[in-house]
Amino acid sequence: MSAAPVILFVGTSLTAGYGLDDPEQAYPALIQKKLEAEGLPYRVVNAGVSGETSAGALRRIEWLLRQPVAVLVLETGANDGLRGQDAEALRANVREILGHAKARRPAPKLVLVGMRALTNYGKEYGQRLESIYPEVAREAGAALVPFLLEGVAGVASLNQSDGVHPTAEGQKKMAETVWKVLRPLLG
Repeated sequence: MSAAPVILFVGTSLTAGYGLDDPEQAYPALIQKKLEAEGLPYRVVNAGVSGETSAGALRRIEWLLRQPVAVLVLETGANDGLRGQDAEALRANVREILGHAKARRPAPKLVLVGMRALTNYGKEYGQRLESIYPEVAREAGAALVPFLLEGVAGVASLNQSDGVHPTAEGQKKMAETVWKVLRPLLG
Protein backbone atom coordinates (compact mmCIF):
# COMPACT_ATOMS: atom_id res chain seq x y z
CA MET A 1 0.00 0.00 0.00
CA SER A 2 1.48 3.31 -1.08
CA ALA A 3 1.95 6.05 1.52
CA ALA A 4 0.95 8.65 -1.09
CA PRO A 5 -2.09 10.75 -0.12
CA VAL A 6 -5.33 9.39 -1.54
CA ILE A 7 -7.71 11.12 -3.94
CA LEU A 8 -10.93 9.16 -3.46
CA PHE A 9 -13.44 9.16 -6.32
CA VAL A 10 -16.91 8.15 -5.12
CA GLY A 11 -19.39 7.85 -7.94
CA THR A 12 -21.65 5.96 -10.30
CA SER A 13 -20.99 3.96 -13.47
CA LEU A 14 -19.67 7.20 -14.99
CA THR A 15 -16.78 7.10 -12.49
CA ALA A 16 -16.48 3.30 -12.47
CA GLY A 17 -15.95 3.31 -16.25
CA TYR A 18 -18.92 1.12 -17.16
CA GLY A 19 -18.65 -0.55 -20.57
CA LEU A 20 -15.01 0.36 -21.21
CA ASP A 21 -12.53 -2.27 -22.40
CA ASP A 22 -10.10 -1.42 -19.59
CA PRO A 23 -10.62 0.27 -16.19
CA GLU A 24 -7.53 2.36 -17.03
CA GLN A 25 -9.73 4.22 -19.54
CA ALA A 26 -12.02 5.60 -16.79
CA TYR A 27 -11.49 9.25 -15.90
CA PRO A 28 -10.08 8.59 -12.39
CA ALA A 29 -7.31 6.42 -13.90
CA LEU A 30 -6.64 9.14 -16.48
CA ILE A 31 -6.30 11.63 -13.63
CA GLN A 32 -3.77 9.29 -11.99
CA LYS A 33 -1.71 9.53 -15.19
CA LYS A 34 -1.92 13.35 -15.06
CA LEU A 35 -0.73 13.30 -11.44
CA GLU A 36 2.23 11.11 -12.37
CA ALA A 37 3.07 13.27 -15.40
CA GLU A 38 3.24 16.34 -13.13
CA GLY A 39 5.15 14.50 -10.41
CA LEU A 40 2.33 15.01 -7.90
CA PRO A 41 2.52 12.33 -5.19
CA TYR A 42 -1.13 11.26 -4.99
CA ARG A 43 -2.79 7.86 -5.38
CA VAL A 44 -6.23 7.67 -6.99
CA VAL A 45 -8.78 5.25 -5.55
CA ASN A 46 -11.78 4.68 -7.82
CA ALA A 47 -14.82 3.79 -5.69
CA GLY A 48 -17.34 4.18 -8.51
CA VAL A 49 -20.21 1.67 -8.51
CA SER A 50 -22.56 1.13 -11.44
CA GLY A 51 -26.17 1.88 -10.58
CA GLU A 52 -25.40 3.63 -7.33
CA THR A 53 -27.68 6.38 -6.05
CA SER A 54 -26.82 9.11 -3.57
CA ALA A 55 -28.41 6.96 -0.85
CA GLY A 56 -26.01 4.13 -1.74
CA ALA A 57 -23.03 6.48 -1.65
CA LEU A 58 -24.17 7.72 1.76
CA ARG A 59 -24.35 4.13 3.05
CA ARG A 60 -20.76 3.48 1.88
CA ILE A 61 -19.06 6.74 2.80
CA GLU A 62 -18.04 5.93 6.38
CA TRP A 63 -16.39 2.71 5.24
CA LEU A 64 -14.67 4.47 2.33
CA LEU A 65 -13.32 7.21 4.62
CA ARG A 66 -11.68 4.72 7.00
CA GLN A 67 -8.47 5.28 5.05
CA PRO A 68 -6.93 8.75 5.23
CA VAL A 69 -8.19 10.75 2.24
CA ALA A 70 -6.55 13.96 1.02
CA VAL A 71 -9.26 14.82 -1.52
CA LEU A 72 -12.79 13.45 -1.90
CA VAL A 73 -14.28 13.76 -5.39
CA LEU A 74 -18.01 13.06 -5.13
CA GLU A 75 -19.97 12.28 -8.31
CA THR A 76 -23.52 11.25 -7.46
CA GLY A 77 -27.05 11.97 -8.54
CA ALA A 78 -27.01 10.62 -12.10
CA ASN A 79 -28.98 7.52 -11.12
CA ASP A 80 -31.23 9.51 -8.77
CA GLY A 81 -32.11 11.68 -11.78
CA LEU A 82 -32.54 8.74 -14.16
CA ARG A 83 -35.02 7.21 -11.70
CA GLY A 84 -36.83 10.48 -11.00
CA GLN A 85 -36.03 10.26 -7.30
CA ASP A 86 -36.84 13.13 -4.98
CA ALA A 87 -34.45 16.06 -5.48
CA GLU A 88 -34.65 17.00 -1.79
CA ALA A 89 -33.50 13.50 -0.82
CA LEU A 90 -30.55 13.89 -3.19
CA ARG A 91 -29.71 17.26 -1.63
CA ALA A 92 -29.87 15.79 1.90
CA ASN A 93 -27.71 12.79 0.92
CA VAL A 94 -25.03 14.93 -0.72
CA ARG A 95 -24.95 17.27 2.30
CA GLU A 96 -24.59 14.31 4.64
CA ILE A 97 -21.84 12.66 2.58
CA LEU A 98 -19.82 15.89 2.53
CA GLY A 99 -20.55 16.33 6.25
CA HIS A 100 -19.05 12.91 7.02
CA ALA A 101 -15.93 13.90 5.07
CA LYS A 102 -15.63 17.28 6.79
CA ALA A 103 -15.85 15.58 10.21
CA ARG A 104 -12.66 13.59 9.49
CA ARG A 105 -9.37 14.75 10.98
CA PRO A 106 -7.66 15.82 8.95
CA ALA A 107 -10.62 16.64 6.72
CA PRO A 108 -10.12 16.02 3.00
CA LYS A 109 -10.46 18.74 0.43
CA LEU A 110 -13.81 18.37 -1.33
CA VAL A 111 -14.78 18.35 -4.98
CA LEU A 112 -18.47 18.04 -5.82
CA VAL A 113 -19.23 16.92 -9.37
CA GLY A 114 -22.48 18.30 -10.78
CA MET A 115 -25.00 16.35 -12.74
CA ARG A 116 -28.01 17.20 -14.87
CA ALA A 117 -31.28 15.29 -15.29
CA LEU A 118 -32.55 14.03 -18.60
CA THR A 119 -35.49 16.06 -19.89
CA ASN A 120 -38.05 13.24 -19.52
CA TYR A 121 -39.05 14.36 -15.99
CA GLY A 122 -39.66 17.94 -17.06
CA LYS A 123 -37.82 21.24 -16.89
CA GLU A 124 -38.72 22.00 -13.25
CA TYR A 125 -37.32 18.68 -11.99
CA GLY A 126 -34.16 19.20 -14.01
CA GLN A 127 -33.66 22.69 -12.61
CA ARG A 128 -34.20 21.47 -9.02
CA LEU A 129 -31.66 18.68 -9.50
CA GLU A 130 -29.08 20.90 -11.18
CA SER A 131 -29.39 23.64 -8.53
CA ILE A 132 -28.39 21.24 -5.75
CA TYR A 133 -24.72 21.09 -6.73
CA PRO A 134 -23.69 24.77 -6.61
CA GLU A 135 -25.75 25.32 -3.47
CA VAL A 136 -24.33 22.36 -1.53
CA ALA A 137 -20.79 23.01 -2.78
CA ARG A 138 -21.01 26.59 -1.47
CA GLU A 139 -22.35 25.41 1.91
CA ALA A 140 -19.66 22.75 2.29
CA GLY A 141 -16.76 24.81 0.95
CA ALA A 142 -16.29 22.29 -1.86
CA ALA A 143 -14.84 23.01 -5.28
CA LEU A 144 -17.51 22.49 -7.95
CA VAL A 145 -17.31 20.74 -11.29
CA PRO A 146 -20.54 22.20 -12.76
CA PHE A 147 -21.32 19.23 -15.05
CA LEU A 148 -19.25 16.05 -15.43
CA LEU A 149 -20.50 15.35 -18.94
CA GLU A 150 -19.81 18.84 -20.31
CA GLY A 151 -19.05 18.43 -24.03
CA VAL A 152 -19.83 14.69 -23.80
CA ALA A 153 -23.57 14.38 -23.10
CA GLY A 154 -25.55 14.14 -26.31
CA VAL A 155 -22.44 13.69 -28.50
CA ALA A 156 -22.94 10.30 -30.15
CA SER A 157 -19.26 9.77 -30.97
CA LEU A 158 -18.30 10.22 -27.30
CA ASN A 159 -20.91 7.83 -25.91
CA GLN A 160 -21.41 4.10 -26.05
CA SER A 161 -24.37 2.68 -27.97
CA ASP A 162 -26.62 3.16 -24.89
CA GLY A 163 -26.22 6.94 -25.33
CA VAL A 164 -25.54 7.32 -21.60
CA HIS A 165 -22.09 5.93 -20.80
CA PRO A 166 -19.05 7.66 -22.30
CA THR A 167 -16.56 5.93 -24.56
CA ALA A 168 -12.83 6.03 -23.83
CA GLU A 169 -12.72 9.33 -25.77
CA GLY A 170 -15.61 10.69 -23.72
CA GLN A 171 -13.79 9.69 -20.54
CA LYS A 172 -10.77 11.73 -21.69
CA LYS A 173 -12.99 14.83 -21.94
CA MET A 174 -14.43 14.08 -18.48
CA ALA A 175 -10.91 13.77 -17.05
CA GLU A 176 -10.07 17.23 -18.47
CA THR A 177 -13.28 18.69 -16.99
CA VAL A 178 -12.52 17.32 -13.51
CA TRP A 179 -8.78 18.08 -13.73
CA LYS A 180 -9.43 21.82 -14.27
CA VAL A 181 -11.13 21.95 -10.86
CA LEU A 182 -9.03 19.34 -9.03
CA ARG A 183 -5.54 20.50 -10.06
CA PRO A 184 -5.60 23.87 -8.19
CA LEU A 185 -6.37 22.00 -4.92
CA LEU A 186 -3.20 19.94 -5.13
CA GLY A 187 -0.58 22.65 -4.53
